[in-house]
Amino acid sequence: MLKHEFRAMGTDVELLLDAEDGEQTQSALRAVEEEFERLEAMLSRFRPESELSRLNREGKIEAPPDLERVVELALEARERTGGRFDPTIYDALEHAGYDRSFEQVAAEAEGDGSEGARCGGRVTIDAETGTIELEPGFHIDLGGIGKGYAVDRAIEILAVSGPCLVNAGGDLAVRGEEPWPVGVEDGPTLELTRGAIATSGRDQRRWRRDGQERHHLIDPATGRPSETDLLRVTVVASSAVEAEVLAKNLFLAGENDAAAAGVPALLVMVDGRTRLVGGL
Repeated sequence: MLKHEFRAMGTDVELLLDAEDGEQTQSALRAVEEEFERLEAMLSRFRPESELSRLNREGKIEAPPDLERVVELALEARERTGGRFDPTIYDALEHAGYDRSFEQVAAEAEGDGSEGARCGGRVTIDAETGTIELEPGFHIDLGGIGKGYAVDRAIEILAVSGPCLVNAGGDLAVRGEEPWPVGVEDGPTLELTRGAIATSGRDQRRWRRDGQERHHLIDPATGRPSETDLLRVTVVASSAVEAEVLAKNLFLAGENDAAAAGVPALLVMVDGRTRLVGGL
């Protein structure tokens, strides 16, 4: 079993490849790391030179294909989730204090972002030219779905060389003929031969402003960090992008609606209870 680790997109990335060591397999592992770096350089809101940052500054650009595709996926997700998954939460994240890479966010500071910020801005894609245009006054964040997209790209690259697993800070995808055992925090060990897992929760990326706790999961309806009876949601889906979208949607839905959605998931409530739902 070959293992390769590196840092990307603000998290630790782990690659496992069930294959013999050699030039081809080492090349595949390096190719995945390079793909993560390429996508981060394009999609990061924290890199001023990224194409996403340029879009947010200028409001309209002719986008590279991957940026166009991720924005398209995010808009499709907004439509499917009735607005719960919304790429135009950028300003709400900044207002809440998440205005830089998370390891640089002060654990406690003044300013609480209590008024929130507008979400739901119009985003237009011209499929013929690849041009993306933002409604004036709005900006987009692609953090979660961008990481899911990178995991999906990585697993396709790596799978050519054999059964494999990609884990980017809990966004995880597998390919293989035999099941991969995957342990879920506060839950069971799952066996997956193909598919992905993603988690949305407010127990990891959190900080305080004026004595009030904040976290990164914005409710677009209020423009503020969400308030539900859920602490964390882990979802199993066909792809990492889909798992990301479903996990955020269920988290904002709350326990009862999440349990009724029919999505394979582990729900962890703020009172410590756990529920397996959706046939998981």
